[in-house]
Amino acid sequence: MTIHKTIEPGPDDLVLDGGNLKLLGVEIDNKQLPENRYTLTSESLTVHSTPKAFSLSIETEIKPQENTSLEGLYKSNGMYCSQCEAEGFRNITFFPDRPDVLTTYTVTIEADKTAYPTLLANGNFIAAGAVSPTRHYAKWEDPFRKPCYLFALVAGDLAVLEDTFTTKSGRTIRLQIYTEHHNADKCGHAMASLKKAMAWDEVRFNLEIDLDQYMIVAVDDFNAGAMENKGLNIFNSKYVLANPQTATDSDYEGIESVVAHEYFHNWTGNRVTCRDWFQLSLKEGLTVFRDQEFTSDTLSRAIKRIQDVTFLRDHQFAEDAGPMAHPIRPESYIEINNFYTLTVYEKGAEVIRMLHTILGEKLFQEGVALYIQRHDGEAATTDNFVQAMEDVLQKENRSNTTTDLRLFRRWYCQAGTPTLTISSSYDENNKTYTLAVEQIPAEIKGQRPAVLHIPLAVGLIAEGGRELSVAVDSQPATPPTTNHVLHITETIQTFRFTGIDKRPVPSLLRNFSAPVKINYDYSDDELRFLLLHDTDPFNRWEAGQRLFTKHLLSCAEAFTLGQTPFYDECLTDIFAALLNAGSESDKAFTAQLLSLPTEAFLAEQVDSVDVDAIHKAREFVRRNISENLVELLQESYRANCTEKPYTYNPELAGHRQLKNLCLNLLLASSSPEAENMCRLQFEQADNMTDEIAALKILVHAGCESGVTALAAFFSKWVNETLVLNKWFTVQATAPLPETFSRVQELLDHSHFNIKNPNKVRALIGSFAAGNPVCFHDKSGQGYAFLADQILRLDPLNPNIASRLMARLSHWRRYDQARQALMQEQIKRILSQTKLSNGVYEIATKSLKN
Repeated sequence: MTIHKTIEPGPDDLVLDGGNLKLLGVEIDNKQLPENRYTLTSESLTVHSTPKAFSLSIETEIKPQENTSLEGLYKSNGMYCSQCEAEGFRNITFFPDRPDVLTTYTVTIEADKTAYPTLLANGNFIAAGAVSPTRHYAKWEDPFRKPCYLFALVAGDLAVLEDTFTTKSGRTIRLQIYTEHHNADKCGHAMASLKKAMAWDEVRFNLEIDLDQYMIVAVDDFNAGAMENKGLNIFNSKYVLANPQTATDSDYEGIESVVAHEYFHNWTGNRVTCRDWFQLSLKEGLTVFRDQEFTSDTLSRAIKRIQDVTFLRDHQFAEDAGPMAHPIRPESYIEINNFYTLTVYEKGAEVIRMLHTILGEKLFQEGVALYIQRHDGEAATTDNFVQAMEDVLQKENRSNTTTDLRLFRRWYCQAGTPTLTISSSYDENNKTYTLAVEQIPAEIKGQRPAVLHIPLAVGLIAEGGRELSVAVDSQPATPPTTNHVLHITETIQTFRFTGIDKRPVPSLLRNFSAPVKINYDYSDDELRFLLLHDTDPFNRWEAGQRLFTKHLLSCAEAFTLGQTPFYDECLTDIFAALLNAGSESDKAFTAQLLSLPTEAFLAEQVDSVDVDAIHKAREFVRRNISENLVELLQESYRANCTEKPYTYNPELAGHRQLKNLCLNLLLASSSPEAENMCRLQFEQADNMTDEIAALKILVHAGCESGVTALAAFFSKWVNETLVLNKWFTVQATAPLPETFSRVQELLDHSHFNIKNPNKVRALIGSFAAGNPVCFHDKSGQGYAFLADQILRLDPLNPNIASRLMARLSHWRRYDQARQALMQEQIKRILSQTKLSNGVYEIATKSLKN
């Protein structure tokens, strides 16, 4: 590969990043340099004594077909493709591989025209032609300056789905989705999602696409979900390919979300990029927020919020409490790939959402517009973004409580999850209700805790479910309202609400207005009241989760102590009321209300995790609900069945979600009749949503028919790679004694490939992250197994190996015996002579006191 670069006046020595490259020659102004004019190391090329301005030409040789790390240029199923974020471009050629080095690119690709008829790169197509009778070329030019991490190149024999989009200014944009020929019929939903995202961004953010052509390429071997390379997005095929037979409702939703996310990066990430990788959340947190808002506007705002918060609390809160805890703007790193984390992405999005809450939609949009106007074509920082928001607020001449974002900026540099401890009192004589709020920052070693600016959304619910419109006298003068945003900016603050005739029930942290934990001593009666009457959909769900959590943890404690747990019949009454109400309400929302907290969430609520007790408690509650409500669950299941052919839309997806939740609960009682219902659904399903749901229920319940169903499923879908990944995951996550042996067997299965990240995530990752009772088996066999796979993967794909390494890093959360077993495996990994920076960093930080 040859790169030509005109360098402007600079230092005498030019240092270029590079790795895994064979240098063939270096020229300055078309003159070959002797070896004494440059220094070559395993990580860089330094050209000495350069003139003030010159043209540099570097010729290198690489072997993409041997690149198993999937960073740089590599080969996937006969297709050459690239992945350059964060530091992959240095594996293609020598270059200043930093996000703040912005330049334009002209790319010429030459290849065998039979094997690689499709030749793609960023930007606009310029020319193509024959090089010889067997070879051809294509030339592409990207007119926009960009960092090298957005460089993209694809060469293969690909099918293409084409469409157009007309922008609000009347321009016609050519849209293309490329994939392998046998998957050509599965791109329609991705194309529809792209057009929907383009239209939404024009309406909601007033942002129009700047290119005349926009391309997506689906590849099977990809470390992440997708990559936003300017004009040529490269996607994991999981987030492109879908039809009713092979994709579930959640797959359809995921494709729409990821396609939108990568498109939205065109402005928030590409046109305005990061000054350095410490600013990664500048583009990722903001773009996650944007894709969350897209899904909320196009599907269901309540459901989307519940899904996002569930994921955040199950996983990011654990990251915040572990050895890899870091601010959304990290201060240091050994391996940048380790900081493509839930903290940077999901918590980063919550920080953007708090700004939206503080400013409101109108001013937030003005702030985003100002940020883009100021920094278009530049490499910016998180401070630049917050400054734009603050300038908009000050221009609006708001009170000092909200215009000064000095305290808010601390969210970017402070790790951990803060806690708000809240108490209430009611003064009957003065008709006032008071909330006292104490802010408790997270305790992180080496970090001085500091008070943050936390927007706490609050409502007051009166008897009968009436929402009170009241004033608060400890905030800037505002008219009475039903929804207050209290600005928590001190360690202890008191807020007094006036004109209240009777003590209300507080609805706290409405819509999860900040990524914090709330301590408030709700009674069971108050939680039941909010579950039935709160007008904030998220807090209705939250009240149920709090009530379920209290009971589940009580049962878990009994199991830990060897006692008989107590089942509270109020849970039966709640489920019955919700199921009966579900016949008239939003089915998807009803399914969310009926979903018990996950084992991962329950584990986050205790200081020392007893995985067996938590699992037994959850199964105990599920069994009691099932046995008490068999007829009602069957009735709800039948009511949500339909004989109509499958189509994907949110309403019908809600019916399927509620139906499959009822079926799952019915199997908890080990009823032969329920097993037969599940078996029939599996055999008769005309869509993957119902088929995989029935398969998972049968297998996870340990039903005899589950073995037969697994064999039938494999035989039916043996030629569909993405569907077989679901088959691997169902088996890896089964909470059964035989699962560990089965996972070991599947490692040698003919359709498992350790070099394919999707396969690794489906089997090894799912076992470690999605099967706590088996992974944390007291024998320690799960830990040893994971360590073996990390060491096997590290020389092949360090990125994936380090992701798995994180599963061992939370050893302090468990009992002493498990702690010792996990530490033993971490030390075994560290004892290896050659470790990637990513695995080494996580392993060493995991063991630090």
